[in-house]
Amino acid sequence: MLEISPERFEELVGDALDQIPDELARRMDNVAVFVQDRARQRGLLGLYQGVPLTARGNHYGIGGGSPDRITIFRENILARCRTEQDVVRQVTITVVHEVAHHFGIDDARLRQLGWG
Repeated sequence: MLEISPERFEELVGDALDQIPDELARRMDNVAVFVQDRARQRGLLGLYQGVPLTARGNHYGIGGGSPDRITIFRENILARCRTEQDVVRQVTITVVHEVAHHFGIDDARLRQLGWG
C-alpha cells in the first residue's frame, strides 16, 4: 500500500475542500470534515452523516445538536492508489462526492455527473 503521512493526507483533503467554488462553500452549513484512518466497511472512501440542506425544515438545529459530519478514510483511499497523483485525484473525487451529499445530491445523480 502507498504510504502518505496522516498530515500530508489532511493537507490533500484541505486542498480538495479549497477547490469547492466559493459560491457553494459559503452555502455549506453546520458540517465538519474529518479524516479517519480506516472505515469498518471495506472499500468505503468517504461518508456523509447528517441532514442534507435540502431536507432541513424549519425545526432543524433547534436545541443545538451536532454538526453534520463528512469523514474521509485515508487507508481505504491509499489502498486504491499507486501514486500520490492518484491519491490527489481520489481525495478530490471523494470530498466532492461527500459534499454533494450535504447538498442533497444522491449517489445515482453523482454517477450521472461523473462523481460516483
